[in-house]
Amino acid sequence: MYALRKYGSCIIVMKFWIISLAVSLLSFVIAGVSGIFLVPFLHKIKFGQPIKTEDGPQWHAKKQGTPTMGGFMFIISTVAAALIGYLLYRQTGSIDVTEKSNLHAFYCTLSVIVFSLLFGLIGFIDDYKKVARKHNDGLSAIQKMALQFVFSVGFLFVLSKFGDGSTTIDLGFWETPSLGIFYYILMIPVIIYLTNAVNLTDGVDGLCGSVTFAAMLIFTVCCSILGERELSLFTMALAGGCLGFLIWNLNPAKCFMGDTGSMFLGAAVTGTGLVLHKHLLLLLVAIVYILEALSVVIQVIYFKHTKKKYGEGRRIFKMTPIHHHFEMSGYSEYKIVITFSLAGIIFGVLGIITLLVF
Repeated sequence: MYALRKYGSCIIVMKFWIISLAVSLLSFVIAGVSGIFLVPFLHKIKFGQPIKTEDGPQWHAKKQGTPTMGGFMFIISTVAAALIGYLLYRQTGSIDVTEKSNLHAFYCTLSVIVFSLLFGLIGFIDDYKKVARKHNDGLSAIQKMALQFVFSVGFLFVLSKFGDGSTTIDLGFWETPSLGIFYYILMIPVIIYLTNAVNLTDGVDGLCGSVTFAAMLIFTVCCSILGERELSLFTMALAGGCLGFLIWNLNPAKCFMGDTGSMFLGAAVTGTGLVLHKHLLLLLVAIVYILEALSVVIQVIYFKHTKKKYGEGRRIFKMTPIHHHFEMSGYSEYKIVITFSLAGIIFGVLGIITLLVF
C-alpha cells in the first residue's frame, strides 16, 4: 500500500512538472510570436521611447524612437499561460479544489497576478503620457507613489486573508516575533522600493528581462521546495515570457518593455517573495535590483553632501543606476547583461541554500 501511494505521488509530481514546462514553453512562444505583430504596430502608431541623455550615456540617443510598451508581450503570455496551466493542473486531478489550503494557494497566486497587472497599469499610464501625449515626464512622482501605495495596501490585505497568516520577518537564521499590523506597514515601503528598483534596472538592452528570467527560475525551484505548486506555474510562465521577450530586447533592441513591463516585473518579483514569506530569500533573489536602486540613493546623498560641504557636487559613480557606471567604464551592453544575470543567479542559489539549511 505504501509503495502504491509513493508511486501515485511520483506520477502527480511528474504530471505537474510536465505541465509546468509546457506552461513555460507556451509563454515563450506567445511572447516571441506576439512581437511579430506588436513591434510593427508600435512603429505604426509612433509609440517610440523618448530618450533623455541626462539619464544615461550620450550614445543612448541613437535608441530614440525605439518602440516601447513591449512589456505587453510577456504580460499577456504570462497571464494566459499561467491560467491555462492551472486549468490543466486541475483537469489532471492533481489538485483537490475542495481543499481549503489549495484554494488559498490559488487565491495567493491570483493575487500576485492581479497585483502585477495593477502595477503594470501604472507603468502603462506613465508610458502613454510620455509617448502619446508627448508629456516627457509621464506621471508625477506623487501620482506614482499614491497609486503604488493603494495597490500595495490592497495586495497585503488579500495576503493577510489568504496567506500563511504569519506577521514575522523570516531571515532564515533568525525570525522576528510576530509584528501584527506593523508587519504590513513595514512591507509597504519594501514593495514600493523593490518595484521601483526593478524599473531602474531597465536601462540597458536585455538587462531587466535577463535578470528577471533568472529570478523566476530561482523562485520556481524555491516554490518546489516549499510545495507552492500553483505559484510556480506563474513563475515558470513569467520565465518563459521574459525569454520570449528577450528575442526582441537584446542589444540592439527592437523594442523596449517600457514602464508597462518593468512595473509588472517589479510587482511580480516582490509579490512572489512575499507570498512565499521568505524575506532573506527575497533579499538575495532581488539583490541586483536592490543594488541598482541603492547606487542612485548613494549618488544623490553624496552629491548633495559634497555640494553643501565643498560648494560643488561630487560623484562616487560615473553615472547611476550602476549599470550605467559600468557602461561608462567601457563594458558592452552584452557584458553588463551577462555579469548582472550571473550575479543574480549566484545570489539566488544562495537563497535556495538558505531554504535547505534553515
